[in-house]
Amino acid sequence: MVMSVENDVTRLLADPLRARIVELLAREALCTCHLVAETGARQTNVSNHLRALREAGLVEPEPHGRFTYYRLRPEPVRALAERLADLADAAERTRNSDVRRACP
Repeated sequence: MVMSVENDVTRLLADPLRARIVELLAREALCTCHLVAETGARQTNVSNHLRALREAGLVEPEPHGRFTYYRLRPEPVRALAERLADLADAAERTRNSDVRRACP
């Protein structure tokens, strides 16, 4: 089964620490040391989550001297938001209708 980008993003954001990292990076570019201080997580844990987020295309690294800062990429987040909005629209359309699948 091939997962869509939106499913990958949803799966990644289901983890509370990754969701918190994404939330923090939405506001500003941060390095690992900032994320460790903000989340209270261990550096290795934050680094592992950043790697997963980077591999999924959610964050991009930005070298700055001895440090690497990370930025949230808006495109995959926007794609997920659009998919969720489409689902909400579909649910709204069927909310007050008699649309249901017949049982066998």
